[in-house]
Amino acid sequence: MMSRTRNFFYFFLLAWLFLFPHTTARAQELKKIKIGYPAVSYNQIHIWVAKDAGFFRKYGLDAELIFFRGGQLATQALVAGDPPIVNIGTLVQAGLQGHDVVLIASSESAYAYSVVALPSITKVEQLKGKRFGVSGFGSASHNAALILLRKLNLEPNKDVSILVAGPTTDRLTAMSAGSIDATLLTPTEAVLAKKRGYGEIYDLLDMGIEVQGNGFATTRAYIKANRATVKAAVKGYVEAIYYIHNNAEGTKAIVGKYLRSTDQEVLSAAHQGFVKLVAKKPYPTLKGIQFLLDEMGNKLPQAKKAKPEQFVDLSLLQELEKEGFFTEMTKRYP
Repeated sequence: MMSRTRNFFYFFLLAWLFLFPHTTARAQELKKIKIGYPAVSYNQIHIWVAKDAGFFRKYGLDAELIFFRGGQLATQALVAGDPPIVNIGTLVQAGLQGHDVVLIASSESAYAYSVVALPSITKVEQLKGKRFGVSGFGSASHNAALILLRKLNLEPNKDVSILVAGPTTDRLTAMSAGSIDATLLTPTEAVLAKKRGYGEIYDLLDMGIEVQGNGFATTRAYIKANRATVKAAVKGYVEAIYYIHNNAEGTKAIVGKYLRSTDQEVLSAAHQGFVKLVAKKPYPTLKGIQFLLDEMGNKLPQAKKAKPEQFVDLSLLQELEKEGFFTEMTKRYP
């Protein structure tokens, strides 16, 4: 009896020694990486899902998500190399200033913002003479505001005052305090604003403009030195997009954690807004980058000579396409 017990123990120990080191090695193989994002908003949910649903880990990354208060700060951090990958909508400006930054994937080819204003303002033409809040100068909301005002034939800081009012919560507070009269908000943010009694008076998607918005960005130097890591991050990014398109409830559970909300209307707005706008093959839009270059040409002379291709590295997505990764995703998430 003792001999059988001892034999069983040795057999169990042998099996454990074979299996446990393998498990430990796999854990040790995870590459630690920081990934930044600039807003608690619907257009960042694939970054949260890639982390919390385990897709970054699935492809060998121990990802730490870093929140920055606005695109400007996130872009500055990327330029400084910490974190080495950021999901931002302000890369073109940094590239024009000579910084080594490129988009490797993208989740926005249009500005999905709504103009939200005080109850006394019911149409965009009434913005003349008013104060318009943006998250920061050079941010995506600032770019979108300038495009909107140009369409309305209103001159920034002459017909409409552009004021930096910080992230969404700060801008809503500023509206409550009477410091600003209107701002631009994403679908989830607009739901919260309407609950506070503000009016949604214009949808920028109605402009029909293709423009490069948020995208996965890094530097050429980091790709060269860490290509396998960057490719793994793109895989997690892509699978998160497919998951979101295929799994509303799982997505909303994760989004609720980051939005700190259980409001189903807000969570549904985040999910539906993302599915409506984000393509499963997240290629940056060269046409949308050219639009930005044209918009910046008057203030940044270098924009007139720049080409959209210099702001992107499509090779990682193209590799995934050749390797059948998108086909695999389509089968996994029909």
